[in-house]
Amino acid sequence: MKLDRYDLKILDILSRDGRITKSKLAEAINLSVSPCWERVKRLEKAGVIQGYSACIDAQVLVPRNPVWVQIELKAHNAESFARFEALVQTTPEATECVAVGGGVDYLVKFEARSIDSYQRLMDRWLVSDVGIERYFTYIVTKTVKYAPLAIDTDALL
Repeated sequence: MKLDRYDLKILDILSRDGRITKSKLAEAINLSVSPCWERVKRLEKAGVIQGYSACIDAQVLVPRNPVWVQIELKAHNAESFARFEALVQTTPEATECVAVGGGVDYLVKFEARSIDSYQRLMDRWLVSDVGIERYFTYIVTKTVKYAPLAIDTDALL
């Protein structure tokens, strides 16, 4: 799909303010409402815009302790990776997981009720058949920056 400067500007604005009105969006990109909204619908239909959501601070609702963990598996084959990834998918406290290269296999972010509850979860993982060789825990002491990904529209033109 080819995007022009109007499409990119729409994406830039909607990524920062998904609740903007049709008329304000059209005004911001210097188009009339109807053509602007047709572009938004086309971007949605093409899957470029996947949805709209609210950014909720879960800490306000339920305080959690973020913990990052480096995990290395005993075996490095498709079956071992699939078994580990299935465990991650079924663990609600594991909120992010990426496979990485360079000495460890995965980085996992846990949002635990307490450090004790995190360690109990890891103890269960260690005695399971998932095959963890070793892990390193990093307890987050403060968040320095958290921001949704911004679109660099200039780089896309």
